[in-house]
Amino acid sequence: MWLLLPLVLALSTAGCGTYMAHRMVQAPNSYPQWVAPEAPVLLAYSPKFLTNFPKQFVKTGPPAAELCYRVVEPADYHLKISSTNWMEAGRRRTEFRFKADIPAIANEWTLHPRGTVILLHGYALAQFSMAPWAIELAQAGWQCVLVDLRGHGRSTGKEIYYGLQEVHDLSQLLDQLQKDHQLQPPVAAFGESYGAVMALRWKPVDSRVQSVVAIAPYAGLSNTVLNLRREYASWLPKALIKAGLRKLPEVLQVPSAELDTTTELINHPERALFIAAANDKIAPAADVEQLRALAAPGSMLIVVPDATHETVTYYITDLVQPILNWLASPGG
Repeated sequence: MWLLLPLVLALSTAGCGTYMAHRMVQAPNSYPQWVAPEAPVLLAYSPKFLTNFPKQFVKTGPPAAELCYRVVEPADYHLKISSTNWMEAGRRRTEFRFKADIPAIANEWTLHPRGTVILLHGYALAQFSMAPWAIELAQAGWQCVLVDLRGHGRSTGKEIYYGLQEVHDLSQLLDQLQKDHQLQPPVAAFGESYGAVMALRWKPVDSRVQSVVAIAPYAGLSNTVLNLRREYASWLPKALIKAGLRKLPEVLQVPSAELDTTTELINHPERALFIAAANDKIAPAADVEQLRALAAPGSMLIVVPDATHETVTYYITDLVQPILNWLASPGG
């Protein structure tokens, strides 16, 4: 997740907390590409990963938005994964390569999926970032739905709400899937980073969501933004960012604690599978362990050695079996 991207454009108004806060809620897909930092992780796969699954849209709100989503049906995709990494300008970069048979041959689950998994991407990303997981889970029998959250990818929406509104968008997506006979229970919410927080917030407000997989969710929003500044934009004045964070609750019209995932789990301790990266400098493993401790009994934590915040999602070979076991267990 890249919560610092909007801050780059605010330098001309340094010290204006309200302006900064408004930039923090501005839709990430409304910013020009040149403000994005160089990605430490590269995903290499054929455009067929997405183009063979038609775009669909659902209107959500208020506030009004239109979400773009794709349904990936179970089939024999024969996903193959490889990776390589190297050092560049003192930083480690990693490329994950994915190959699959698309279009795929139907399998035993194609007409009778084991359930539906809604895949939720990180901040300033889009459904493409979760496409490998959609293929992996679909070949194991799960119908998968890739969605661009509001203000991301091809979805509309002028502002984002850090989960406060997005959970209602996602419930409206389920309504549409149900109307179109594309919703096969049980339903699971599976997210990374910002998307993991969406998943944790969504389950308490929609009884159709039976299980949650949360990869590298952040515990406190402010600390996470400051961590991102340190790692990717240390040249930005810390005071500038803190000023925006102080005004953010006022702009969103919520108490500041409501923006923290810890508060959500204190108020609604749902059961979830948490996955952390041992070398995560954005949402440290200790923070994810804190969330697991606040979650309902039966929650689990997996810490992936050597992984970072940016790479942990793509340790698919290591994570797929524990995740499949979690999805198959009653109530997740």
